[in-house]
Amino acid sequence: MRKLMFGLFLASATSASQATESDPHLWLEEVTGPKALAWVEQQNAATRKELEALPDFATTRDTLMTILNSGARIPYVQKIGDAYYNFWRDKDHVRGLWRRTSLTEYRKASPHWETVLDLDRLALDEKENWVWKGATCERPSGARCLLTLSRGGADASVIREFDLTTKTFVAGGFALPEAKSQVEWKDRDTLYVMTDFGKDSLTDSGYPRIVKEWKRDTPLASASTLLEGQRSDVSVHAAVYRHKRYRYDTIERGVTFFTTETRLRRAGEWVRLDKPADASVGFFDDWLLLQLKSDWTTGGKTWSSGSLIATPVEDFLQGKRNFTALFVPTASTALEGFESTRDSLVLTIMDDVKGRLEERTLKNGQWSARKVDTPTYGSLSVTAVDDERSDEYFLTFTDFLTPTSLQLARVGSDIREPLKALPAFFDSAPFRIQQFFAVSKDGTRVPYFIIGAKNLRTDGKNPTLLYGYG
Repeated sequence: MRKLMFGLFLASATSASQATESDPHLWLEEVTGPKALAWVEQQNAATRKELEALPDFATTRDTLMTILNSGARIPYVQKIGDAYYNFWRDKDHVRGLWRRTSLTEYRKASPHWETVLDLDRLALDEKENWVWKGATCERPSGARCLLTLSRGGADASVIREFDLTTKTFVAGGFALPEAKSQVEWKDRDTLYVMTDFGKDSLTDSGYPRIVKEWKRDTPLASASTLLEGQRSDVSVHAAVYRHKRYRYDTIERGVTFFTTETRLRRAGEWVRLDKPADASVGFFDDWLLLQLKSDWTTGGKTWSSGSLIATPVEDFLQGKRNFTALFVPTASTALEGFESTRDSLVLTIMDDVKGRLEERTLKNGQWSARKVDTPTYGSLSVTAVDDERSDEYFLTFTDFLTPTSLQLARVGSDIREPLKALPAFFDSAPFRIQQFFAVSKDGTRVPYFIIGAKNLRTDGKNPTLLYGYG
């Protein structure tokens, strides 16, 4: 999804920069303009007319609405402090409930949930059309969170400090007015804040270009500036990485959609990391992680695009380039992402567009690898339960014929505890999944899947619904 959003955003920015007065469709660049919105409504009306004329439209619509509105959804949770939090919407809670439970309760088919914040009630009390945009919680206690609330789902949001103990907004606490803001806790009484600070404080893309440090009980205007990006940048962002006894504060300057500058806070100074502009930065314990987007020659070795490499942070800052390869792509594999647990990294790898997992465990300064036994076909998603105190992680799995399931897994083991699963909305028994490869003129093997009846005759006469991406 992130790649798709970036792609659409880039296409929009590119078309805007290339548009001229002679472009007959230039008015479409004003995406909220009355003429553009009227055109969209016209296209929607034409589409509705054609779809609603189909003989099976009503039946298909009702079936899909039953599935989409079904209460049989997985309530995904995030561990904050000692509780497990979920944001839930249904027909009785249109704006949603932020609620929590224990892991013991969550294992039950019908857990008992404690409501933390009722957005429908809040919207009614405050006469605002609040839409939930998430929570950023202070670590390690998790007692305070910064809630992001949008009016009607707009990009710009209001940020307000919330106390999880009292389940109330903090009187006189941190608060930001409506803007495209981002915040990060430095500590209980200090924030890194990126927001609209007034004239010339935004990039040409409309995002904050200034990072400031804001102390509790002081006006935002008195916050001290840490870094100013350029107006031509995309945005700037501060982040804090905590893991066991290690902590790294960073500021990332998004120079373009695909390139960044990263600065690390050391003894009160912000030190720029000497990395490739298109490489992503991460940390694990006292190690620096770099995910490469292009080939990089350093330390007498060339690391290929798509690699995940690691080195001790202190070695890197001293100019050493003695990297360890945690993942190197092959002709058929690519790293989709990785998640940190207490003692390991769990890598999600695409192998001929099939998901699989591998672990990388750090012990006594050495990395070891282990393949995780996972289903052959399907999509896998990993989320750490508590990356500071646990090696457990949530594993979400789905494929073309298997309803999505949520399991509790642990590094070092292939045994997984089923927690939740969607019901089957159709009988998949008559069908099967097969993978084949189309070979291009240059010899490249392009994988594709066929989902069809087990007794399907491959005679070229079967009606086929074709999906493609890439």
